[in-house]
Amino acid sequence: MGIRHRIIPLTAALALTGGLAATEAAPALAAHPASGQSARPAAAGGTYLYFNKNPSNPGNSRLYLMKSIPNAKDKVLAKYRAGSGNGGRNAKNECASMQGWLPNGSYRVLAHTKRHNGGARGINGYAIHVQDKVCKNGRTKRTELFVHSEMNVNGTQGARQPGRDNPYRWDGVRDYYSLGCIKLTPAHIKNLFSRAAHYGWPKQLKVVS
Repeated sequence: MGIRHRIIPLTAALALTGGLAATEAAPALAAHPASGQSARPAAAGGTYLYFNKNPSNPGNSRLYLMKSIPNAKDKVLAKYRAGSGNGGRNAKNECASMQGWLPNGSYRVLAHTKRHNGGARGINGYAIHVQDKVCKNGRTKRTELFVHSEMNVNGTQGARQPGRDNPYRWDGVRDYYSLGCIKLTPAHIKNLFSRAAHYGWPKQLKVVS
């Protein structure tokens, strides 16, 4: 899940990187998947999402929109700063429900919408829903997994609340923290939707670290 309560006061700075309309070579890990995983997470010529977790700073990881290229390295169509995990002591524990980052592996993309309505303190607005995943202990299932941001159902930003966090407004870099979902800034997830509509919607998400 993605919305989370903050423990530390928000910083005011908003650090944005990525959102590039790149046609560069694929990330190294995209071309060299872990043993037992397919080197082609999408059909030849299709697109997929690729999330590369950053162990030194999970809130400064990268999400790529990739294009599968037959008999060549896959191509980066766009890349974005992204985060997963709540930033606490279990942030890198994929089996810590509602705390840790997403487990490594391949996920089916189930749906995407610009007007997700998650209810009270849920995920709103632009959201990509991916399948549940059992973590590496073979027992704990991570559920309600999305690529999303912080916004109202209609994609607008919530009101500023001085001294408090509004879960429907992007206030700064701590908004990259989540309960396990992949988080992007509002501008970046809107850019991702635009590029996915142009190049073809991905049917898979691949997560690595």
